[in-house]
Amino acid sequence: MPVFYKPVPTSEHDDEESQNLTKSRSARIKTTLFYFVATIAVMYVAYLATRSIIRSVPKHGMHGRPGCHHRNLTTLPSHHILPSGDKIPSVALGVWQAGKEVGKAISASGVPRDQLWLTSKLWNNFHAPEDIEPALDETLTRLNTEYLDLYLIHWPIAFKKGSNNVLDKELTANPYPTWQKLEELVDKGKIRNIGISNFNIARIKNLTANPLKHKPAVNQVELNYFNPQPELLKWSKENGLLLEAYSPLGSTKQVKEALSVPEVKEIAKKLDITPAQALISWHVQRGTIVLPKSVTPSRVQENFQVVTLPDDLFDKLEKAATSHPPQRVVNPSKNWGLDFDVFDENWPL
Repeated sequence: MPVFYKPVPTSEHDDEESQNLTKSRSARIKTTLFYFVATIAVMYVAYLATRSIIRSVPKHGMHGRPGCHHRNLTTLPSHHILPSGDKIPSVALGVWQAGKEVGKAISASGVPRDQLWLTSKLWNNFHAPEDIEPALDETLTRLNTEYLDLYLIHWPIAFKKGSNNVLDKELTANPYPTWQKLEELVDKGKIRNIGISNFNIARIKNLTANPLKHKPAVNQVELNYFNPQPELLKWSKENGLLLEAYSPLGSTKQVKEALSVPEVKEIAKKLDITPAQALISWHVQRGTIVLPKSVTPSRVQENFQVVTLPDDLFDKLEKAATSHPPQRVVNPSKNWGLDFDVFDENWPL
């Protein structure tokens, strides 16, 4: 099943930035390149829909070299079942900041809509119930679709509409009115599943303490070797909430280092896979959804080819990831001028 995760920009800042970028030749080249890659990705993942994208390591490794460690059990999930009964793929293509190119790629691919999984996000300035549906409608228009498979509250922070990061204290402290409107849009058919993003345990509990008609299906968070968040992962599993990993190979400046981690290189060598495949496979084996991002067709294809890691190698990588101090990269608290940390478990109500 082809999968695209696209938080379409809906803030005034994002629209202005998009307009400025399209004025430059380099931006036009980048847009054209992404459109090309996204089209290929849609067609490629459609092909994958006819076969399993989760597989065990062959007897002589993925490329036939003898002596590779192997396991003949296919134990990794290709999909996860959400509370709605929908099946969400365990590996997806991240297309953050891709503008309208995703919609164009989908149209060009000819893949039926019911074989695509589309996710987008609600930006901070549109948490007021009356602002949510117009923001969603804009996203649907840009993606050229009538509904989203999953719609996430991008951050547990609400800003006043039209403001420059002016905190809406009421909706930040109490996201229930926002959630109720999202539930209404599920019942209306514009969204199939709703979820959250960048919520810590305290903020999840704050939301779910309310009488929810539709529970959060997914919590999309920064999750990688440098920031593995084992406590959040454990709590989420115990409470039936799927975690979805963005920046699964680390932030842009961390990727090279992540691919050079000794335990990652050891897995790649023994299983005859790439370091990126080793990390993505580790994520899936942890029970999370993975959102690798790439504009290189061969790497897009490679990222879907995950394998089951032998227990000893999985445990070794898990121990290495959880033994060092966590390094969170995505934290906009200071840039937004907040007097508290978005990820503080003791956040002020």
